[in-house]
Amino acid sequence: MMAAIQERLRQRADYTHKFNAGAGRHGWLRLTPAYSVKIVEELLDRYRGPVGVLDPFCGTATTALCASYRGLRWATTDINPFLVWLGRAKTASYSDSSVTASLRAGARAAEAAERGAIPRAAAPRLHNIDRWWPSRALDFLCALRAGIGLESEEGSPERTLLLVAFCRTVVALSNAAFNHQSMSFRDDRQLAMPLDAGLAHAFGEQLRFVTAGARDNPTGTGQVVFADSRNLRKAVDGRFDLVVTSPPYANRMSYIRELRPYMYWLGYLDSGRAAGELDWSAIGGTWGVATSRLGRWRRSRDRFEHPALNDALDRISRCGAPSAEILANYIAKYMDDMWAHFAALVPLLNDGSAVHYIVGNSTFYGVLLPVEKLFAAMLRRLGFECVGERAIRKRNSKKELFEFDVSGRWPGARG
Repeated sequence: MMAAIQERLRQRADYTHKFNAGAGRHGWLRLTPAYSVKIVEELLDRYRGPVGVLDPFCGTATTALCASYRGLRWATTDINPFLVWLGRAKTASYSDSSVTASLRAGARAAEAAERGAIPRAAAPRLHNIDRWWPSRALDFLCALRAGIGLESEEGSPERTLLLVAFCRTVVALSNAAFNHQSMSFRDDRQLAMPLDAGLAHAFGEQLRFVTAGARDNPTGTGQVVFADSRNLRKAVDGRFDLVVTSPPYANRMSYIRELRPYMYWLGYLDSGRAAGELDWSAIGGTWGVATSRLGRWRRSRDRFEHPALNDALDRISRCGAPSAEILANYIAKYMDDMWAHFAALVPLLNDGSAVHYIVGNSTFYGVLLPVEKLFAAMLRRLGFECVGERAIRKRNSKKELFEFDVSGRWPGARG
């Protein structure tokens, strides 16, 4: 039955990050793994009355912003400090005077940067930076970054809006393409924003898009917290009636793959080592230093056990690939980390609370990892009721890969 339903599913671009591009603040910065505003809105539509909404995997703050635009109480957490900054930027309120001031400051900074009237800031220590930006674009970005510092105060609403627009410009002027799992680079002739349009004009276009969204202020109240989703109790205040989230998928892709240019330019990263440490701290541990550490990692006594997981780990370990043992350890750690997260979530739930986890299944060396079934098993083991696994769309790659809404209800009457 489920297989027949899945066969009829479409890829549904409206359920991906592509739907967010023109949706005001939701489209401020693109992130390919981000889930769609439409998914969140459809889930929020199911729950009426006063609802406290929690998203323990903030990402680009899609859930938090949707909840805030509905006037709800919300909270969201992330282990990445840049995403915490972005979440706070997207959910903040901006006065008309701040928006106007940012437009004027941005125009002055961009014009001076293009004329070469500002001493350039140092380029970030991003590996192969000359491959990321043509020399003219890189010179402009270094000068513009310095100009933003001169034209706005640290921590001000104006600085925030200018930096969001700067991040958009960083990507618009780059040779990087994030349209599939493996990042690639275009040549200069394929730039999304041609340099002959004028670099100050290019930044101005991005700033106008950002400020248009900034004028539409959300009305809800909430907090964006720097915290580990495996240790939520001390980080988040209050209890919640609804969880809508999308954790990192079990695909061993770098947690910060697309975020690197933003994080280097804004000072959240300064070395490949620091990037690797952040990846290791993510669910599963994904890249960089994780490769060597996963080889030494061993499961704890509090690990999650399930026949489907044990079967997948055994088949991957015996497949004969050079990295099979490391990959099996990654999958085991990913599931143990999610088990720790679900256990940490329970104390934050009101009686009758609903949870929705948007997640995809995975394949490794031809072995299917039924992530949705394992998440559902974790919820049942913790005592959730009405647990379900609803396939919502077909993903773009292999035919057996789908995206699911794994849901459940914490026992008791909501109140």
